[in-house]
Amino acid sequence: MNPDFIQIKSLEGELKMSHKRKDYGLTVTTKELILHKPHVNYYFKLEDIINILPFDNSGFKKISFVSSRAANQETTHLSPGSEHYRIYVGAATVHNRSGFFQLGATDVIIPIHREILRAISECGQRIGLTAF
Repeated sequence: MNPDFIQIKSLEGELKMSHKRKDYGLTVTTKELILHKPHVNYYFKLEDIINILPFDNSGFKKISFVSSRAANQETTHLSPGSEHYRIYVGAATVHNRSGFFQLGATDVIIPIHREILRAISECGQRIGLTAF
């Protein structure tokens, strides 16, 4: 696990599954999905998820995307072979070393293992969401 991940202080809902790799991690609870990146966590309440769609990255050899706003920098890598999904949420919370910040509508494209996707779907359906 990457030592630059920020520790989660508390979870909303019951922990269902957590998986961390070198450059990202995902945690699923009965009420939220958390995307872990070095130095930042993104909190998506399941009730705020509008849709989750497969993202076809088969035509890409490799994509590296760097976004820098003020002092923050986000790097993303897409590689063929892993299943990526586009998640669109109506609102999100960002937790970085400076604190917690609210975001409006947000799109993220991330690799999601089938077991984690299944956990997100099951928890979303329990609270009556149809985006899954």
